[in-house]
Amino acid sequence: MSVLWEPSQQLLQDSRMGRYARELVERGTVTTPDYHELWRWSTTELAEFWRSVWDYFGILADGDTGRALLDDTMPGAQWFPDVRLNYAENMLRGDEDQTVLTAISQSREVITLTRGELRDRVARAAAGLRRLGVEPGDRVAAYLPNIPEALVAMLATTSIGAVWAVCAPELGVDSVLDRLQQLSPKIFIAVDGYQYGAKSIDRTEHVSAIRAALPSVVHTVSVPYLGAGPDGTTTWTELLAEPAAPDYLRVPFDQPLWVLFSSGTTGLPKAIVHSHGGITLELQKALGLHSDLGADDTYFVYCTTTWVMWNIQVSALLLGARIVLFDGDPAHPGPDELWRTVADHGVTVFGAGAAFLMGCRKAGMRPGESFDLSRLRAMTSTGSPLPAEGFHWVYDAIGPDIYLQSTSGGTDVCTSFVGGTPLLPVRAGEITAPALGVLARALDPAGNPVVDELGELVISAPMPSMPVCFWNDPDGAKYRRAYFEHYPGQWRHGDWVTFNSRGACVISGRSDGTLNRGGVRLGTSEFYSALDDVPEVQDSLVVHLDDPSGGSGSLLLFVQLSDGVTLDDDLRRGINSQLRQRLSPRHTPDEIHAIPAVPYNLTGKKLEVPVKRLLTGAPRATVVSDGAVRNPEALDVFEQLADGLAAAPS
Repeated sequence: MSVLWEPSQQLLQDSRMGRYARELVERGTVTTPDYHELWRWSTTELAEFWRSVWDYFGILADGDTGRALLDDTMPGAQWFPDVRLNYAENMLRGDEDQTVLTAISQSREVITLTRGELRDRVARAAAGLRRLGVEPGDRVAAYLPNIPEALVAMLATTSIGAVWAVCAPELGVDSVLDRLQQLSPKIFIAVDGYQYGAKSIDRTEHVSAIRAALPSVVHTVSVPYLGAGPDGTTTWTELLAEPAAPDYLRVPFDQPLWVLFSSGTTGLPKAIVHSHGGITLELQKALGLHSDLGADDTYFVYCTTTWVMWNIQVSALLLGARIVLFDGDPAHPGPDELWRTVADHGVTVFGAGAAFLMGCRKAGMRPGESFDLSRLRAMTSTGSPLPAEGFHWVYDAIGPDIYLQSTSGGTDVCTSFVGGTPLLPVRAGEITAPALGVLARALDPAGNPVVDELGELVISAPMPSMPVCFWNDPDGAKYRRAYFEHYPGQWRHGDWVTFNSRGACVISGRSDGTLNRGGVRLGTSEFYSALDDVPEVQDSLVVHLDDPSGGSGSLLLFVQLSDGVTLDDDLRRGINSQLRQRLSPRHTPDEIHAIPAVPYNLTGKKLEVPVKRLLTGAPRATVVSDGAVRNPEALDVFEQLADGLAAAPS
């Protein structure tokens, strides 16, 4: 694959990873600053590696870091049993006069905060929560968008050792309750609504319904965002009314910090518990070493509070970076609003979903010509695999000197398993390398590691940010079943991956959505990449239906067409020709169907597995929760098609 970017000598020397590698060489820990040697050491000497990360970033804590990894069993690894720390304390240290937050909203004017101002608001909010009876271990749940109040409330909650959880207000009542009822929260913090582009979205009735269904809540804190705020026992102003000095409770490494939720497309969302120590340590490494973030940077990720990327973005405060929060319609008043934000606020590192970047490409955008992006030096792509065409577009339409990280990880670990490094070149269509400290491999069905072959993505050694547990899973059975059932003692993530001899990889899609064509496994991402260059196709989804009698089954392609386009025989031939030429004859679908829209979950992933199950006749209620779907009406057509398939003669 073609090299699109190479690190300069200055970056090799002056990046945080470059300086970290040189320190290890000077100490005799590794022989060269070569990334591959660094990675091998980091995955074979786990305790020494993570202790070195702790020391390099100077994490604030009490106790002895000598015992870094007491037990490396998965699940159940025990990290740093002799230390106590607080995530919020590490987030808020530094120069009080530095501007660390810019909040852009379509509901109100831009807000900027210095670290001192943010620290003061967090201290006041923490004191307010204590007045409301919040103690360590209590849950504080929120229904908040990506605004400063969400960050302040999260840091206040975690500063006193309570546990944080948040749902974005675009979620409906049932989806919120599926998540928050699992936690029995003591405090509920909510907005009255929000502005999305030109549209006002009132949420007062939603807030009332959610509050009524959470009997554990003793106080509701109302945040006026659309108007006066929802009904509550306490207003946001009252919560922050009394001055207070910062006060951080240092807790054990594995103390619960926050609960993140899986997409919940089938059944209740998994309530994934992360720890103070795991998140503080892992995100210093991921953002500081891999993304090269520091106090001179401005970091912007378009995300909602429901997506793990919110937690990752705000954690850039650990490195002293300024963060940009954006709440509203990213296509208002025009489709280039996010690029305008990058330019206007001097963003140096911009993160976005691969689907967003490919959409910009398909729309013919050239942000590097339309805006002054001279401060932008790095980008991160996540959410789904970024195809080679997306890489080429970034370097052609944005700039040739961008350090582009294509990454893959998840809510489960609140970080990336594989991604970029400022020490290696960027190649089109590839994820550069496994992250430091992450023993990522591809395994065949027998559990043997493979190279240059498609296999299951597994993590064969523990990571500090692996979940402490699932909430309400006292014996750990759900946790083990989710990740460790298939390959005992190894984390199976559910992705198809191919690692090459250089250590780079390509993610081919979810392994539970496998396309098995004549015994050959095909990844869905390559279909979508090829179809992105068909102008008549706006979006697409592909599934394979197995033949229970042992036949080859059916490969079904569903296309969302551009305005005014009809799926006729000529277009079918054009689509088939594109897939045959770009991929192989094996990729030619048996049937092509036009659909009104492709269904996505709330974090922007296509619902391949639920669609496959619907098409095989599974009842919708057992397949997917509509509240976990961004556009549930898009599923209707698949139920109708399932009826037709069932009625068709065999």
